[in-house]
This record gives sequence, structure tokens and C-alpha cells, in this order.
Amino acid sequence: MLAIIHNGQGARELKAGESGEVILDHTPFYAEAGGQVGDRGWLYSDDHNTVVAEVKGCYYPIHGVRAHQVVVKSPPYENRVGWGTLKVGDKVDAVVNTDIRQATMRNHTATHLLHAGLREVLGKHVKQAGSLVAPDHLRFDFSHFTGVENEELQDIEDLINKELLRNQKVETIVDVPIDVAVNEYHAMALFGEKYGDKVRVVQDRRLLD
Repeated sequence: MLAIIHNGQGARELKAGESGEVILDHTPFYAEAGGQVGDRGWLYSDDHNTVVAEVKGCYYPIHGVRAHQVVVKSPPYENRVGWGTLKVGDKVDAVVNTDIRQATMRNHTATHLLHAGLREVLGKHVKQAGSLVAPDHLRFDFSHFTGVENEELQDIEDLINKELLRNQKVETIVDVPIDVAVNEYHAMALFGEKYGDKVRVVQDRRLLD
């Protein structure tokens, strides 16, 4: 554990019941970005026998650094000296709640399907203008010059359900230079989103045939 933040200030430790933020040298947690909420999960003791903290979320305080929002668990036994306290330098095992992550991933995929359905039915002028992707719901903002008619909504829903039933395999290509992603793979860059020099491209197999 590299650092601890408590009440907005650097700290050496967090005690049982206290909340704060911790920085790890490595982490599997996805940080909140692009409208998608951060992962939730747990920090286990180094031997993986005990949950020492619950991770309520994860975000980027600065670029490239992920802060884990934690609540320290009470020790399982009162006589376990040192338990119930997180300290800078402690070794922990970070574990993502896979049920929540997979639910969030499904809603993330749904935003892309919705975007494609909107563009197919309403026109190619439609562009995403914001979103929220959470494990239990999604919100999708888009640009259009009028309200969407009920018939159009039904057509969009039918298109999305058809794609879901097809369960088509997609190909993921990692570490693609941003200019190659846009110019060669025709990836869509949206509403001033900040991208790094290299990006991950997800491509429908039908476009590769």
C-alpha cells in the first residue's frame, strides 16, 4: 500500500470503521471514467484469509493514479493485535466484485448497441453526448433535432434485441495507436473524450469478413 488519504489529508493508517482512500502499486480495479462507474470489491489480507476493507469505488485523482474508496472492516477477533487497521506499507490482495463488474459491462455494451440502433433508425447525425454506466442501469444522452416517436423507439428496441440474440463474437485489439484506430479501423471518437496515445478497439466480426 503506497498511500492513504483520510478526510482529504495524507495519513499513515485507517482504523476499523473509518473510510478513506488508498493507493496501491498494482490493482485490477477499473476506475470511474467515460461515464462508467468504478469497480467495487474488497481488500484481503496478504494471506487472502480475511477481508480487511470494502472497496466502495475507484477513481482517478490524477491521470494514471487510481484511488480506492474504502471502509476498513472491524477485526474478526478482539485479541488479534493489529487487525482492523490499514497502514501504509501493508500488503493486501485487491479483489474485484465480479458480479457487479459483469453487470456494469453488460450495460456498457448496451450503450454501444443503443448508439448503433439510434444511428440506424434516426440517422447518422446522432452522436452520444454523455452517459452513465452503472451495474443496475444506464443513461444515454444523444443529439437529435426532435423527440423520438413511439414507432421509432420500437424499431430501435427491435434492432438491439436482434443483435443481442445473435450473440455475435467481437474482436478486441489492444494498444492501437489512436491515429490507426480512427483512420484504419474507423473507430468512433466521441464528444471530446480524452484518449491516450494508444487505445483498445472493439470490432464486430462482420466488419472483418
